[in-house]
Amino acid sequence: MKYLATPVLMGAVAASLLYLNSANSSEEHEGRRAADVVPVTNPTYEKECGSCHMAYSPGLLPARSWTALMGKLNDHFGDNAELDNATHTAILSYLTTNSADHSDYRRSQRIMRSLDRSLDDKATPLRISELPYIQREHHELPSNVFKAHPDLKSLSQCNACHTQAAKGSFAEREINIPGMGRWED
Repeated sequence: MKYLATPVLMGAVAASLLYLNSANSSEEHEGRRAADVVPVTNPTYEKECGSCHMAYSPGLLPARSWTALMGKLNDHFGDNAELDNATHTAILSYLTTNSADHSDYRRSQRIMRSLDRSLDDKATPLRISELPYIQREHHELPSNVFKAHPDLKSLSQCNACHTQAAKGSFAEREINIPGMGRWED
């Protein structure tokens, strides 16, 4: 009887461990589906790029766009944003590894589908505001919204309205447009 209890106990322990592991995997998967894009988790990227503008989620652009952007840091939209080789390599690797075309996050996949449906499916957008998906999602905004408030210069100021952008969430319920208030669709 003593020997029978050991396999039964071991089986119960194994079943419990499998259940806990699947619950954790399910929670992680649910979290990924709930988040729109991967949140920024690289402190070097956040420090270097976030010192001048929002540290955009790598899941907002395809790898080819990040590669093109990082390849022209000496003229980064009119500014010199050059980095030393080690920092450049580390940031580029982070961005391309977590880019929209390598992501299983919901909004990243929508961004890629919008590029795939565009006239040139190999387009390399250099601005997030140029993405067909982003343009379509913001088409309802009145054109004067960017002139009406100093914090809003263009669609590139995601975190000015999307209160949880730093966490990778762009849900409509979290939008608060300066000077206009909560977004009601």
